[in-house]
Amino acid sequence: MTDKKNLKTYGDVCDCEVIHADVVENVKHKMPVEDVLYDLSDFFKVFADSTRVKILWALDESEMCVCDMAVLLGMTKSAISHQLRALREANLVKFRREGKVVYYSLSDDHVRDIFEKGMEHIKEK
Repeated sequence: MTDKKNLKTYGDVCDCEVIHADVVENVKHKMPVEDVLYDLSDFFKVFADSTRVKILWALDESEMCVCDMAVLLGMTKSAISHQLRALREANLVKFRREGKVVYYSLSDDHVRDIFEKGMEHIKEK
């Protein structure tokens, strides 16, 4: 645990009493409305579940059906389907039907980019 004393040593704490009004006003005018920020927060909450992240990782590699994902992750089809529902509701995955088989994939390149940037950030530690 880092205490305030250590933070000050590294310059991480601002001790000034000056308000930079021009900066505050500029950022204030650009800040999205509360509903948009709330939706963004909900979007990132979907990534907070390790099973959903595993599914996203798998789908970043290849389109897959529920049965294949269940085998890959050592889970039941029901558990995978439950997590896929949350991912679909967040518009992170899409599906297509081929006969009796339903294949899942990432919704679009934006999802792939977000996921891969997150992985890149984690790996740089």
